[in-house]
Amino acid sequence: MRMSTDDNWERSMTLMHTFLGAAATLALTSGAALADPAIIYDLGGKFDKSFNEAAFNGAEKWKAETGGSYKELEMQSEAQREQALRRLAETGANPVVMTGFAFGDVLNKVAPDFPDTKFAIIDMVVDQPNVKSVVFTEEQGSYLVGMMAAMASKTGTVGFIGGMDIPLIRKFACGYAEGVKAANPDATIVANMTGTTPAAWNDPVKGAELAKAQKSQGADVIYAAAGGTGIGVLQAAADEGILSIGVDSNQNYLHPGQVLTSMVKRVDNSVYEAFSEGPDMTTGINVMDLKAGGVDYALDDNNKALVTPEMQAAVDEAKAKIEAGEITVHDYMSDETCPALTF
Repeated sequence: MRMSTDDNWERSMTLMHTFLGAAATLALTSGAALADPAIIYDLGGKFDKSFNEAAFNGAEKWKAETGGSYKELEMQSEAQREQALRRLAETGANPVVMTGFAFGDVLNKVAPDFPDTKFAIIDMVVDQPNVKSVVFTEEQGSYLVGMMAAMASKTGTVGFIGGMDIPLIRKFACGYAEGVKAANPDATIVANMTGTTPAAWNDPVKGAELAKAQKSQGADVIYAAAGGTGIGVLQAAADEGILSIGVDSNQNYLHPGQVLTSMVKRVDNSVYEAFSEGPDMTTGINVMDLKAGGVDYALDDNNKALVTPEMQAAVDEAKAKIEAGEITVHDYMSDETCPALTF
């Protein structure tokens, strides 16, 4: 029987679909065999100039040094967390790294379904045999920048602006307040949180409004621990002629000479190490404290004129005492009180 032109076209398309399907399967299998690592960024995107961008920089460092490739996903909404995590695990990515405490419940649900895949979560502890939980002593780094804020302040009033009001961000705030009081027991601390939903991480306009309000209350140094919202805090502080303190990534460069310092949280190192370990990544809890280089204050050409020798000497002395266990900074996560600050 002779085929019509339509029959020939349909047969050709069927063969093409079969071929493309086989090619896609081959590519997926190849990806699984190579076990590329993967990363999922929290809301705010990988170029938030803060937490997510630090994670991205760690992935890029691994890529540059090894010549390897990695998969990545940027979420657009809370509803995508589980779907994004399962999608990457199903491609054979190993390990899969995620940034942010908000992945905790989802990972606890997904990890058992992929027992041969290693997962790493930053800022949350998930008790599963194939999960590495990376947590930081944010209170220690915040204590150091709190000391610097108190010493740099001319008004005796300093500010703190957090993102979402959660225990983790109160951990930053309480450590900061303790450092402020260590340097100046008479200092006043003004503290605000941006909101109670994940939208609080990406609202620079609200951050700017809060910074201006704190300035009106006398604050002349403001520490922002608010993800993308913090970019608005730093901008407003620069516009208003007061100092700011960055967080997570070194943000000194954003407003040279107007950012007193940044409390750097080496999320980049955690991602780099997870990618480097690959499918053999060690699981369990990994605490990145001051002694391990997990947190610190940033000093570079952008802020060195703001940091006096006396300030640096005092902070470095405190740093050494914290590392030696001679100073214990209060951890809000283990005891939800804040001796140096009332919210």
